[in-house]
Amino acid sequence: MVSQRLTHNAIQSLLLKRFVLAAGTYGLALLLLWLAIFSGYYSAPLRSALIDTGLVVLSQAVLLWLFVSGRNLRFRDPSLTEIQILLAIGWQTWLLAHLDTARGTFLVFYLLTLLFGLFHLPRRAFVRCTLCIFIGFAGITLWDGYHFRLADPMLAVLQVCVLLVVLIWLCLYASYVQASRQRMRQRRFALQAHQDTLRGMMRQLEDLVATDELTGLYNRRHFLRLASRELHAMSLDQMHGLALIDLDHFKRINDVHGHAAGDQVLQAFAAVASACLRDGDVLARYGGEEFVMLLPDCDPERLTSCCERLRVAFMDAQLIGVEVHGLSLSVGMTLVELGDDLDDALQRADQALYRAKRDGRNRCAAAWENIDA
Repeated sequence: MVSQRLTHNAIQSLLLKRFVLAAGTYGLALLLLWLAIFSGYYSAPLRSALIDTGLVVLSQAVLLWLFVSGRNLRFRDPSLTEIQILLAIGWQTWLLAHLDTARGTFLVFYLLTLLFGLFHLPRRAFVRCTLCIFIGFAGITLWDGYHFRLADPMLAVLQVCVLLVVLIWLCLYASYVQASRQRMRQRRFALQAHQDTLRGMMRQLEDLVATDELTGLYNRRHFLRLASRELHAMSLDQMHGLALIDLDHFKRINDVHGHAAGDQVLQAFAAVASACLRDGDVLARYGGEEFVMLLPDCDPERLTSCCERLRVAFMDAQLIGVEVHGLSLSVGMTLVELGDDLDDALQRADQALYRAKRDGRNRCAAAWENIDA
């Protein structure tokens, strides 16, 4: 929501800057209009020029109000480019109708008006604007010619022809610009799609690097990275639970039932263990038939309860297509506090796991238990 608001404000700011540029052009045109009046090239009464100036200022004030109030966003084209260009063409045509020999000099303002729409108007809208310009100027010339008010008819015809050629060239150039922008837009979209695909592939590659292919659990390297991060982020009053898990008699399962059955046992453990853990707990394959588990924000009771629940659930696991009886596991548990070294904690858990296996397997042993070796 905040990002959308920032984008909206940025677009409105850009549109307002474009409008200010257009309004500045109007100011220069009005300045030249009054210069033409004082130079004697303006044939209409002075009152007409004052009314014309007032209407131009009023139209720009209305447009400014639309942009500042945000009501321009209600239009199909929030930039109001075509509306502004048509207003400018109308005012420019009215001005040329009251100029005498200076008419050809002020034709250049038609081109300035069209330049505002060169990059922003659709092709049909741009052609509509050029037609309005040609029809307006040609109509003025024909009207003055019909009333024999042309000081130099051949010059007037030449002006119409030059304007026609320039307008045709601008239409062709605008079409080329629009086609080039469309190609650039398509290439940008294609590049964005390629970048999204590449990011997706990178995420898949990171997942492959971080996970064990057989069980889908994190691998040892990624677990150590995650565990180190958790240890650095823990607070003074926190404890984390750490457990090393070993599947009992796994070598015998491979020897008797084959490696495919052993792989199925590993996958069954991964499924059972994932179901027993909460969000935020970290489980990884440590190597071979050994797994490691980190339970953030834990205490001895919760760690013991979780490991016992996992041990019992694994004993009831059912394999598909193979009968392996007596599934069990042994667990070595320890607690990690702020300032503990991860290697030392793993060593404590490993010693507890050794005691669990030494005492008959299929049990959980804790490093904090005061048991004589």
